[in-house]
Amino acid sequence: MWSVRAKCRAGLLVVLSAWIGLAALYGLLKPISNGCIMTYMYPTYIPIATPANVSSAKYGLFLYHEGWKKIDFNDHVKKINGVPVLFVPGNGGSYKQVRSLAAESDRAYQGGPLEYAFYQDAFLTLEEGGSKSSDIDSFKVSNHYAHKLDWFAVDLEGEHSAMDGRIVEEHTEYVVYAIHKIMDQYRESQDARSKEGAESSRILPRSVILVGHSMGGFVARAAMVHPHLRKGAVETILTLSSPHQSPPVALQPSLGQYFSLVNSKWRNGYDPETTRTGRWISEPSLSHVVVVSISGGINDYQVRSKLESLDGIVPATHGFMIGSTGMRNVWLSMEHQAILWCNQLVVQVSHTLLSLIDSETGQPFSSSQKRLAILSKMLRSAIPQSFNWMGHIESSKRSTQLFFEDEKIASGSSLPGFSSCPPSVHWSEDGLERDLYIQSPTVTVLAMDGRRRWLDIQKLGANGKRQFMLVTNLVPCSGIRLHLWPEKGKIKSGLPLSKGILEVTSKMVQIPAGPTPMQIEPGSQTEQAPPTSMFQLVPEDMHGFRFLTMSVAPRPTVSGRPPPAASMAVGQFFDPEEGKRRFSPGSLLRSFYSPQEISLKENHPLVLNLSFSISLGLLPVTLTARTTGCGIQNSGLPVEEAGDLENSRLCKLRCFPPVALAWDSSSGLHITPNLYSDTIMVDSSPAFWGTTQESDSTTVLLLVDPHCSLKITATASGTDAASRFLLQHSSQIIGFSLAVIFFAMMQQAHAWECDMPLPSLLAAVESNLRMPIPFVLVAVVPAVASFVPSILLSRPLPPVFSFLIVSVICYAFANGTMIVLILFSQLVFYLAANAHAFAKLWWQGWEDNFKFTFICGVLDLFSSFFSLKAVRFLIGNPTLAISLVAIILVCFIHPALGLLVLLLSHTFACHTALCSFLAASFRSHARRKEFLGSNTKNNEQYELSKDRSIDISNSSLPLENNLDSPNSTSSYEDTQIEIFNYRHGMLTLHLLAALMFLPSLAAWLQRIGMGQSLPWFWDSVLCVGVILHGLCGSKPEFNFLSFTFLRVKGWPVGMSLVYLIAGYYCYLSGLALAPYRAFYAMGTVGFISFVLRTVEGRNRTKGEVYISNGRKHSHRH
Repeated sequence: MWSVRAKCRAGLLVVLSAWIGLAALYGLLKPISNGCIMTYMYPTYIPIATPANVSSAKYGLFLYHEGWKKIDFNDHVKKINGVPVLFVPGNGGSYKQVRSLAAESDRAYQGGPLEYAFYQDAFLTLEEGGSKSSDIDSFKVSNHYAHKLDWFAVDLEGEHSAMDGRIVEEHTEYVVYAIHKIMDQYRESQDARSKEGAESSRILPRSVILVGHSMGGFVARAAMVHPHLRKGAVETILTLSSPHQSPPVALQPSLGQYFSLVNSKWRNGYDPETTRTGRWISEPSLSHVVVVSISGGINDYQVRSKLESLDGIVPATHGFMIGSTGMRNVWLSMEHQAILWCNQLVVQVSHTLLSLIDSETGQPFSSSQKRLAILSKMLRSAIPQSFNWMGHIESSKRSTQLFFEDEKIASGSSLPGFSSCPPSVHWSEDGLERDLYIQSPTVTVLAMDGRRRWLDIQKLGANGKRQFMLVTNLVPCSGIRLHLWPEKGKIKSGLPLSKGILEVTSKMVQIPAGPTPMQIEPGSQTEQAPPTSMFQLVPEDMHGFRFLTMSVAPRPTVSGRPPPAASMAVGQFFDPEEGKRRFSPGSLLRSFYSPQEISLKENHPLVLNLSFSISLGLLPVTLTARTTGCGIQNSGLPVEEAGDLENSRLCKLRCFPPVALAWDSSSGLHITPNLYSDTIMVDSSPAFWGTTQESDSTTVLLLVDPHCSLKITATASGTDAASRFLLQHSSQIIGFSLAVIFFAMMQQAHAWECDMPLPSLLAAVESNLRMPIPFVLVAVVPAVASFVPSILLSRPLPPVFSFLIVSVICYAFANGTMIVLILFSQLVFYLAANAHAFAKLWWQGWEDNFKFTFICGVLDLFSSFFSLKAVRFLIGNPTLAISLVAIILVCFIHPALGLLVLLLSHTFACHTALCSFLAASFRSHARRKEFLGSNTKNNEQYELSKDRSIDISNSSLPLENNLDSPNSTSSYEDTQIEIFNYRHGMLTLHLLAALMFLPSLAAWLQRIGMGQSLPWFWDSVLCVGVILHGLCGSKPEFNFLSFTFLRVKGWPVGMSLVYLIAGYYCYLSGLALAPYRAFYAMGTVGFISFVLRTVEGRNRTKGEVYISNGRKHSHRH
C-alpha cells in the first residue's frame, strides 16, 4: 500500500504536469497577430520534363512565370537567360509556394532597387572576415538590376520530410538531379536559339542559387555535400525557417543520424585538404559556399531559433543566422508558413538576391566574402545583434569627415571608404540662419523649423553624463544632419585633418516605427510620432570635439514631399548608470501575482537599461508603460477633467511612444515599437548544452521620453511561460520520459535480484521520487555528470543554476506524464479483465443453447487448419512466431509495424496475467471464508456458482493444479501480479518506442502506391534489438539474469545496472535534444537480453540448474 507521502508526491506531479500542459495549450492556441502584408501574384508553372530513368521520377521540376497572359511553354523555356534560383519546399510543402518570392523578384527587377536611405549600413565583423578593402565596404547597389532571376521549384509530392530519414535522402538525390537539369536546360535553350539564328551574348550560368523553406533548407545543404553534385554547381544557399542543428522532431534514429552525417560533412568541408603528414593538398571543398539562415522568430512554433543556428556547422566567415525580428525593413516575427508570403520579408529577400548579381558578368559575385558582405548589408540592421551597443562599432567606420567654410554645410565631400550626404539633397541657402544654444542636457525638436542647435559637449556632458542618445522620426540628410565641431567659429578648409568638422549623420540607425498617428488636416499634429531612428555617441566618438550640432531642415524644402504629420527629435546627454534597473529572480517570480513597478519622474534618463535575471525566452514578461504626467501644469479645464485629458490627449502630443530593444545571444535582436502594453519575449535557448552564460538573462533597452513621468510595470505571463517551456524543452522531456521508465525497471530488477516482491511500475516510479538519495541519483547526478565533458575539453559551461533547475523541472514533468500514462493503462487493463470475466460468464450461459452448438460446429470447420504441423509448431512456440512476424515487418515493411506486433504480445500477456490474478484472488477470498467455517452450506453453493462463473480456460487464464490451500493460492496470486507488473513495464517502454516511430509511419502511409523502399538499415537493427528485449525477456526470470562474473561487495551485478546505465544514457540524450539516441540504449539492452537468454538456454540444455539469483518463488511464471 502506498503511504500518504507517496500519494502526495505522485498527485503533486500529476497536478503540475496537467497545469503546465493545459496552460501551454491555451497559450499556443491564442491567435497571433504578425503584422505581415499579403503578397499577390499571377502564377504560371511550366513543367520541365524529367526522364523516366531518373531514380525519383515521381517528383517534378517547374519553372515559374509571373503574368496573367497565356504563354507558350516551350517557347518560354527556350528564352530563359536569367540567373537560376531553385526553391526547395519543406515538410508537406508544395512547389507552388515559390510564387510569392518569384513574383516579388519579378517586380523588383522591373521596378529597380529600393530607394536608398542614408541610415547606417551593417558590415561584417572581424570574426566574419570583415576588412577595410574598398571592394566590400564601398559596395553600393546600382540604380537598376541588369539581370533577372529565373525561379525553379521542385515538386516533392508534399511528402513529410521532417518525419522520415529515407524521405530526406530521396529528396536530396532529386534536388541534385534538379540542379544538374537546370544547368543543362540553359545549355539546351542556348543551343536551340543558336539553331534558329538568334545571337546569344549571355554566358551560361555557372551555379544555381538554392532557397529552401523548412526542411527544404536542410535538403539544400545536404545536396551541397552530395557526392554526385557537380563541383561549383551551388555557391549560395538561403534558408527560411529551416532546422540545421537537428530535426525539429528528433524521434527517428535514421533522421537524426542523417542530420549528424550532413553536418559532419559541412564541418569538414571548410577545413583544407591535407595529407597525413599535414601537407596542404587543396583548398576546402566548401570555401566558395555562403549560407544564410533566416529565422521566423518567437512566433514560429515548429522550428525554434536554436535549431536554425549555423553555429558549429558553418564558420562565421561563410554564413550567419538572422531573425526576422532584427531584419532590415521587416522587424516582424512570423509563423512557420507566413515567412513564405509575408510581403515585408519577401520583398527584402528578392532585392537581396538581385543584389548578388554582378552587372558585368551576369553571374553571382565569385568572391564568397563579397557575397557575404552584400547579404549582411541587405538583410541585417546596423543595430548590434548583441547587447554591446555602447561603442560596438568603430567610430571611424561610422563617420564622415568634412571641411566647412563660413559655417555653410558643403555636400559631396568625403574621404575614401565613406560617404556623405549627396549633393542632390539640397537645403536652401538661408535655411540655417537662426541658431539655438541648448543649456540643458535634454534637447527637443517638435517641428521642422530650419534651425541648428548647438550642444556644448564639455558643459552638458559633465557629472558622468558622458554618452549622448538621440531618437527621431526625421530622415537623415534630408531631414536632419549632425556634426561634431572642435570649436565654434569659421573654420577654413586648409586646417589639418585633426581640426576638421566631423559629420556623423551616417551614424543614424533605423529602427521600426509603430503605426503613424492620423492627421485631422494636412500638416496637423494629433499625437507625437513614433521614432524611426536612433543615434548614439560614446566618449570615444566625441573625444577632441567641443560642440555637437543638430541641423533640422526647414519644412517647405523636403525633396518636394509632404512633411510628416508630426516631426520629433529628442536627444540627451545621460549617465548609463542612472538608467540601470534590475529585476531579480525573486521579483520576477513574485510578478505572477503582484506586478513589479518602476516609477520614473520627469527628466529621467532617455535610455533605461532593464536587466531581467531570468531569460525572457523562458519567462516572458508583459511590460506596460503608462504616462502619469508630462509637465503640463494648467490645461484650462476643470480639475476633475484635466487629469484624464492630461494623461491621454495632451501627453500624447508631448511624449513619443516608448521603444523596447531586447537582445538575445541565440536569436539576436527583438524590437517592440509603441510599447504601451506588450509581452516581451525572445526566442532564446537558456539552460541547454552549448549555451553561454549570457543566455541566462535578457537585457532590454527601453527608450522613453525624458519629459514625461511614467509608471512601468512588469508582469510574468504563466500561459506564455508554459507554452515556451514545452516548445523549448519538448525533446528534452521525451528523453527524460524514457529515462523514467528505465529507472522504474531498474527498481523492479533490483527487487527481483534481492528476492523481494516485484513492485508495480507505478510504485517503482514513485520510489525514484523519494528524497534525497533516490531522486538525486536519477534526476540530479546525470545532469551534473553532463558538465564533465565540458570541463575536460575546456569548453564554456552553461548557466549551472538555471540548467539544473530547468532539468529537474523537465524530469518532474516527465514523471508526472508517465504517472498519468501508467494510471490510464492500468485502468484499461482492469476494466478489460473484469469485462473478460463477465464475458466468460455470459458465454457459459450459452453452452446449452442451440445457437451456441451451431457456432461451435462452424468453428470446428476451421479446426483442420490448426491441425497443420507448421501451425501447431507456431502455436506451441508463440515467442518464435511473434519474433518472425515482428522482425519481418521491421526489416522489410516499416519498424513501427513490427513494434506494434510486440505491443500486442505485451498487451495479451498483461491481460492474461491480470485475469489469472483476479480469478485466483476471488478463489482465495472464498477459501478463507470456508476455512473460517461460517455458513458451510451457503459457502459450498457460493463456491460452486463462483467456479462456474469464473472458470477461465487454460489457454487464457493459466491456473495451477494444486490450489488446495490459501497459502498456495496466495503465492500464485503474487506470481501473476508480478508477471503483470513486469510486462506492464515492458509494455510502457516499448509503447514509447512505437510512438517515436509514429510520425515516420504516417509519412510512410502517405507514400503507399507511390513507390516504396526498404527501411533504413540502422532503424531496422535498433528495432530488432527492441523486439529481442521484449521477447527474450518475456518472463521475469529470463530478463532479470545476473552477471555471475561481476560482483559488487559480494552481490552479483544484474540487469538493474544495465537499466540504470540505459536510463542515464536516455537522460543525457534528452539534455542533448536528441531523444532518438534512446533507441541505442533500448537496442543494446535487447541484445544483452538475447545473449543472456541464449546462455541460460545452453545451461538448461546441458542439464545444469540455472538459478540466476536464488529466487525463492517455486511457482511457474
